[in-house]
Amino acid sequence: MRKPPLRPGRYDPADYAGPVLRSAAEAGVSPVLLMTVLHVEAYKPHHPLLERLWQWWKPGASFGVANMHRATFERVRRAHGLPGRWRDLRDDPAFAVHAAALHMKDLDRRLPRRHVRRYTRDELLALGYNTGERNMRAFARGIPPGPMARSYLRRFRAYRSRAAEALADRGDARGTGRREV
Repeated sequence: MRKPPLRPGRYDPADYAGPVLRSAAEAGVSPVLLMTVLHVEAYKPHHPLLERLWQWWKPGASFGVANMHRATFERVRRAHGLPGRWRDLRDDPAFAVHAAALHMKDLDRRLPRRHVRRYTRDELLALGYNTGERNMRAFARGIPPGPMARSYLRRFRAYRSRAAEALADRGDARGTGRREV
């Protein structure tokens, strides 16, 4: 698996369509949801060297192409028996994508089936990925998100079509995790 480039302008989440399709299928989540979150989280450089430097400056920083925080990763690792460590997220994009897919699976289990109609289920899961489970459940009940969560939601909506196109280019035109034949 190719590592993200040193220069952030050359990073394209679409490069990880293969791991997104595999991990989404294994976790039972929408590959379009997962790919869209990668696009939203692409705001910072993800090269392992830059992430090591970032960690030196800010020890609690998030890692990997999916920007996962340590506490979140540790919950996912324990719940799913992941073999790797949090630091491995910065060096292994496929592992980072897989951990993100499992986290979304966990969020999906905790999201009530009935929620306000203002948001789609995928939008609530993306908000949960960004703001945490408790906030996701509050948004599902109709509590309005704050400015940072609203900004994340705007970016999620803006990147959704680009994420779907990246997966369609891999033969998954409907975002189901299965290739078209």
